[in-house]
Amino acid sequence: MTLPKGSDFLPPWPLRSGHLQTMLSSSGVRRVLLPRRARTVVEGAEHVMVGGGGDVRLSGAFTAQQARPEARGLAVLFHGWEGSVDSTYVLQTGSRLLADGWDVFRLNFRDHGDSHHLNEALFHSCRIDEVVRALGEIAERWPARPMALAGFSLGGNFALRAALQAPKLGIPLTYALAVCPIIDPAEGLFSLEKQAPWFYQAYFMQKWRHSLKVKQSLFPQHTYFELAELKQNLRGLTEALVLRHTDFDSLEAYLDGYSVAGETLRELTLPATIMTARDDPVIPVNAFEQLKLPSNVELDIARYGGHCGFIRGWDMTSFTDDYIAARFNAVADAR
Repeated sequence: MTLPKGSDFLPPWPLRSGHLQTMLSSSGVRRVLLPRRARTVVEGAEHVMVGGGGDVRLSGAFTAQQARPEARGLAVLFHGWEGSVDSTYVLQTGSRLLADGWDVFRLNFRDHGDSHHLNEALFHSCRIDEVVRALGEIAERWPARPMALAGFSLGGNFALRAALQAPKLGIPLTYALAVCPIIDPAEGLFSLEKQAPWFYQAYFMQKWRHSLKVKQSLFPQHTYFELAELKQNLRGLTEALVLRHTDFDSLEAYLDGYSVAGETLRELTLPATIMTARDDPVIPVNAFEQLKLPSNVELDIARYGGHCGFIRGWDMTSFTDDYIAARFNAVADAR
């Protein structure tokens, strides 16, 4: 079986812009234009809570497949920063995997989706331990095997870090795939500030500020931010919240805390795939080219696709659906 490669993705000319791909990927226009089959994963979904250790609770949604007498396996999906289990790309990928006979679990990170009320402490990107513990509980409660994980953007970063930890903790994760993952957070933050067009930072900041305000309204007894901090740019607000709410003594230490750059992934023992696009305007491609990876990790850099876009045409479907499904199915068929 020949698996699709990033080089196979060749969208029509207007969609060869990395900026257009990126803007369309999470746009309301795309959600409207997507065919109905791209949302079937929400039908009959069971909304559940899973534990993240201690009193931590994370929300998610489980959908059992109906396409086969027995599930191919369990697919777990991680959204990106300020996304959720209902993000367009998560629904589209989940629906594709469901059609191929996978049970699908979509996990919300802390303070994403409608989960702000579940935990008093704020989300930050170094909270990998609670995500890995949740992954372990998911594996126990829904035992279809193999168990395969896919994440997008920040979710791709979490997926790679979870894959590093899973074998040591006895979590039966078989395969991980990261689409446009954050590799070097310090470089990515700099890119958004200095290189990417202004509207990317504006988009993320609008969503993040709204999320923080929701959190504050739910826990009025807790001071999450000062108004002056909320008005700062991405770097300033990140640094203020890191110093206020984490044990890191600097922004640099925090960013390094969830980096998977350089040789970090050398110890990854699971089969894994990292897919990105050379024209991604959010995460610089040179961070991927500098990775030191073991032979079991596939690095696939497409020419086009933007940031988590890979939109094939005006039906707004994504090349990543077939890409992820083909690799997940190959893992299942190899057992």
